[in-house]
This record gives sequence, C-alpha cells and structure tokens, in this order.
Amino acid sequence: MNHEKRGLEFYLLAIFFAVFVLFLYGPLSAVLILSFQGPDGGLTFPMNGVSTHWFFNLFEKQAVGDFGASFRRSFSLGLMVMAVTVTVSLLAGLAFRRRFRGSTVLFYATVASLVVPSIIVSLGIGVVFQEGGLKPAWYSSAFGAHLTWTLPFGVLIMFAVFNRFSPAYEEAARDLGASAWQTFRHVVLPMIAPSLIGVGLFGFTLSYDEFARTLMTSGTYNTLPLEIYGMTTNVTTPVLYALGTVTTLFSFTIILIALGIMTMLSRRQAKIN
Repeated sequence: MNHEKRGLEFYLLAIFFAVFVLFLYGPLSAVLILSFQGPDGGLTFPMNGVSTHWFFNLFEKQAVGDFGASFRRSFSLGLMVMAVTVTVSLLAGLAFRRRFRGSTVLFYATVASLVVPSIIVSLGIGVVFQEGGLKPAWYSSAFGAHLTWTLPFGVLIMFAVFNRFSPAYEEAARDLGASAWQTFRHVVLPMIAPSLIGVGLFGFTLSYDEFARTLMTSGTYNTLPLEIYGMTTNVTTPVLYALGTVTTLFSFTIILIALGIMTMLSRRQAKIN
C-alpha cells in the first residue's frame, strides 16, 4: 500500500496548529488545575494539596463579589438576546430573499456595528441613556448593546443559509395545496432548524461573555464578565479559578446540548427525505 509523502507545508501547518492549541487551552488548563487547590492554597503553583474546597466556597457569601446574582443576570440577558437574535435574523433572512428598495442600505446599516470598536458602542449607548434621563441597566441599555453585536452575525448566517436554500421545496409544497404558513411550518422551518439553533447558540455565547459592550451599559448591577473582572484585583483565593472552571463547564454543556439537538433534527430530516 503506497502512502503519499507529506510535504513541508503539512508539518508547518501541524506546528502552527499545535502552538494554537497550546495558547488556547494552556491557560484554561492552568485555571482548571489551580481551582482544585487545597484549603490553604494560593493563586499560583505549586499546589498546596488537592480538594474541592473552593467549589463549595463559591456558594457561600463572598467578601467581594456576587457570583450567583451576576450569573443569573448574564444567563437571563443571554436568553433575551438569543430569542431576539434568532427571531430577527430569521425574518431578515426571509425578507432579503427578494430584492426591495433600500435593501442594500439596510444591509450595510445592520452590519456596520461590526467595524465599530465595541467600547465606543458601549460608551455611546451609555451616554444616550444618561442624556435621555434613562438609567442604564443590564436589561435595557446592555440588552441593546449586545444586540448590536449578535444581530449582524445572525443575519449574515441566515443570509448564507437561504442563499443555499432551494425554492423547489416550497414550490412542491404549494403545488400540493399547502398555504404559505404551512409551507414555512412544515417545509422551510424543519430544514433550517439546525441553522437557527446555531444562530441561537452563537447569540447566547456572544452575549454571555461580552465585556466591552457591557462595561458602560450595565448600570448598577454587573453581569458575570464584569464581576469576574472586578474581582481579579480583589480576590486572593482560588475561588476565582473555581468560578472560571464552573462557567467553562457550563459553556461546554450548552454547546453539547445544542449539538445533540442539531444532530437529532438532522437525523429526523434525513429520515423524512
């Protein structure tokens, strides 16, 4: 059996990928390991014993920081952003399947926020709220700031999905007597459902860990990224690492659940076809 000889390009790419993985997961691994420090352990190596003490300490009252409330705010905000991102992105994808007057201007206006520095967007929204006599809060000004970040990505994804979507399926449904709503409900929606889940997951993730666009818009109460940042200069125990480990595992769990749902929908659609 003959094997094709690998060229220099393969080994250069392999080295680049190894360095990328090292920079991506190296710091994460250090945080995960240090979160299992003993009760008398510090923030650096070497470890002083091994225990789950700091994970239990997470649920106790902290001298600095409020983990539980900030997590609930970030989670709620992420769900709100996810719902609006999925809905608006779907409607935009359907609308842009046909050309209409002003579509080009509307498209560029939608994606323009991607090229504006996040901190400028956060500062601008915060100033507008204050000048308008409105108090910035995570559920109002921060919610709007996050949408300026997630909506462009969601819209671009749905554009790509519908660009590859064949109208023949809809034509066949209409030929069989299906109404416009029935065609969308029973033909279009099941076929694009995995993409919608991806948009929702993307929107939730971007919102859940967004820092810059939340900095000037969250108001009195912090979201989890702001709380973690504020604690980096005050907390001197590995409880911060335990929080990082828990939130990372939570993120991976959300991703695995979404992948499971997408796989199930894909298999169901394959059986139907």
